[in-house]
Amino acid sequence: ELASRAHIRFSVPVIQQALAEAEIKTEQLDGIAVTYGPGLIGSLLTGLCVAKGLSLSLEIPFIGINHLEGHVFSNVLEEPAVLPPFVVLIVSGGHTQLVLVEEWGNYRILGKTRDDAAGEAFDKVAKMLDLGYPGGPVIEKAAKKGNAEYIRFPRAFLKNGSFDFSFSGLKTAVMNHVYNIGEDAVKNRINDIAVCFQEAVVEVLVEKTIQAAREYKVKKICLAGGVAVNSRLRIKFQQKTESTPLKVLFPSPRLCTDNGAMIAAAGEFYLKQGSQSPHS
Repeated sequence: ELASRAHIRFSVPVIQQALAEAEIKTEQLDGIAVTYGPGLIGSLLTGLCVAKGLSLSLEIPFIGINHLEGHVFSNVLEEPAVLPPFVVLIVSGGHTQLVLVEEWGNYRILGKTRDDAAGEAFDKVAKMLDLGYPGGPVIEKAAKKGNAEYIRFPRAFLKNGSFDFSFSGLKTAVMNHVYNIGEDAVKNRINDIAVCFQEAVVEVLVEKTIQAAREYKVKKICLAGGVAVNSRLRIKFQQKTESTPLKVLFPSPRLCTDNGAMIAAAGEFYLKQGSQSPHS
């Protein structure tokens, strides 16, 4: 409810500000792209109503974009030469997916989380450790001062050949450890617990992504989503691929979190194909 009301207040001012900074007028727009989901339904409806209203008033097409496909397109904003096929790891607070991009607009989901998303696990563990929110940045900050040899938390690789993820067991293992050692010990070991948890998440994400790239014989791996900002995840990917033919691409941190630029990039692709969404 709060997010929806904020969208109502700020949508039009943000659009006006964007046009002013780009030094263009609405009459120069060729089309409008807007996220249709997944996400908070009230906020999505607000955005769709604004996009449809502009589309009708300006008599230009609009196209609805899947939020996750937008994350995939974030990779072309800085690397326009990125061409399929490649494997992309979409990893955020709400989603963890491995996707084979066979060509733009043609995707195959290779694996997804069966329970918590990676970012959700970061948030929940950060809450257990009383580190604050959002969990990703605070866990990463604490992990830099921790001992990675303190404890080995479980890695859920699931059955052989599966590209699915599961982080609920890891979250439970951290919760049990925190309960067993007691509040005072947790305070002294926060950094150690943080780094050991982070290592468990990162290892599974990296290993499964590289395994998928090799199985589907692609030479490029792309990252997307808020958790892709994590420096340890990036370092681990670089370490694991530096002596291989695989190339790993990381969008800038500002393009990893939810943003309008990635939706615009996807919208441009579809509008150039002549696609548009119905107003009803």
